[in-house]
This record gives sequence, C-alpha cells and structure tokens, in this order.
Amino acid sequence: MEMSKYYDIVVEEVIGWFDSFVAMLPNFVLAVLAVILFAILGKLARRMFSKVLVKALNNPVLSNLLSRILYIIIVSIGGFVALNILDLEKTVTSLLAGAGIVGLALGFAFQDIAMNFIAGFLMAVKRPFKVGQVVHCNGISGVIKYIGVRTTQITSFQGQEILVPNKILFQNPLTNDSENIYKRIDLEVGVSYSEDLERVREITLEAVKDIPNIYKEREISLAYGEFGASSINFTVMIWVEFKSQLDFLKSRSEAIIAIKKAYDKTGITIPFPIRTLDFGEKESTALRAALHPED
Repeated sequence: MEMSKYYDIVVEEVIGWFDSFVAMLPNFVLAVLAVILFAILGKLARRMFSKVLVKALNNPVLSNLLSRILYIIIVSIGGFVALNILDLEKTVTSLLAGAGIVGLALGFAFQDIAMNFIAGFLMAVKRPFKVGQVVHCNGISGVIKYIGVRTTQITSFQGQEILVPNKILFQNPLTNDSENIYKRIDLEVGVSYSEDLERVREITLEAVKDIPNIYKEREISLAYGEFGASSINFTVMIWVEFKSQLDFLKSRSEAIIAIKKAYDKTGITIPFPIRTLDFGEKESTALRAALHPED
C-alpha cells in the first residue's frame, strides 16, 4: 500500500509537468521564434548600420565596434521578449539585477581593459593619427600599422612590432610627425675660439644649402648659443621635406658630412675636450716604475 501511494504521487507530478509543458508549448515556440527573429534583425541591422557608418565616418574600426554593439542590444532585447512570452518576468528582473552586479564586479576586475576599450573608442572618434603615419609617444616611436579597439600596432624604426595599449596613446602627449609636410633639423656644432665667427657662419650656410630634401622656401638659420668649455657652440636650423623618418635621418647625416668637408677644406677647427689626469705623487712614481722598469 505504501509503495502504491508513492507511485500515485509520482505519476500525478509527471502528469502535471506534462500538462504544464503542453500548455506552455505554444508560448515556448513563440519564444524561440522571437529569439530567431531578433537575431536575424540584429544581423541585418548590423550590416546596414556598418555600411552607413563606413561611408559617414570613413573609419572601419569605429564602424565595426558600433555595429557590433547594436547587434548585441537587439539580440538582448529579443531574449527579454522571449522570457516575457514565457511569463518569466521575475526572471527578467533577476537577470537585470544580476547583470548589474556582475558588470560592477567586472568593471573593477578589468578596469585596465575597459580603459583601453574606451580610449580606443575615443581615438576612433577623434582620429589623432592614421595607419602609415609616424608617431612618438611615451618613449615609443614608429609607424602606425594597425589601429584596434584595445591596442594599436606600431612598427618601430628597427623593424620591431610593438602592441601599445590604447590608453597609453590617449593619456600621454603624442607627436604625429606625418601631420606636417616639413620638419626642421636642429644641428648642434662647435668651433674653436680662434675662428672668425662670421666666416664660420658663411661657410656653414653655404655647405648645407643643397642637402637632400631641403625646403628652399624657408631660410637656413644659424644662431650662436653659448661659450662652451672648449668651443663656441651654435645651432644650424634647416627645414626639409618630411617624406619618411629614414629620409629625415639621411638629410641630417648629409648635413653633418657637408659641414665636416667644408671645415676640413677651409681649415676651420671643431675642437674636442682635452683632459689632464693627475695620479698624485705616489701613483705617478709607481706608474713610471711600471712603464720604465730599467730606469
């Protein structure tokens, strides 16, 4: 009798579950259809939105990010609609509350990643640089190869591939060398105190007037700056066309070669410091003994 009683209870529960399933079956089918419909709508909206943004913003990275966010929002709305069809409003409320708590916890745990994403988004909007441009930031120099949502890939002048978190590029001072067509070479030079400074200026300006990539519309300048320890120092300022970092370095190198040749030809001296070493009396005696043991 006891076993028969338990058996009847189990059968009643199973029958109740089956009846509930049959009653919920139409709503379940509608919920599944709603999810599928919203997923299809999300994909269509993502494609259309992405095409419009690419034309409007001319920025594939930002367009892809915004269209992806739109897709996630539409699919999420579909999920909540499906839960409402299944009469699971309390579940929706619990999910929203749980999502808020999880989002807060993840925000603290992955704040660096979040900052990089935000910086990537803001850089995509402001566009401080483009692929192929030369930048300098926080001790990192090179050519922009790829701009991502979280990191930016830079190829250094030595050929190294550097992945830089976007927050570093966004938060620190950044120099974009490619924004200006012309760049100035500031070349530091020193000559002997015995030289005629006006003659030095004339010969120096004549020497560098035909270096590669020189911008002839801007005058070459020379300014004496200081009386140094062993020379009178000055700066030669030459404007050149900035085609690439390598061309800029070549122009600087050719300017140095031209000045050295001109000075050798005209007898102008570029002095260098001379140091006198004092070893003291005992050290001098020991050094002489070591160098001339026969004395």
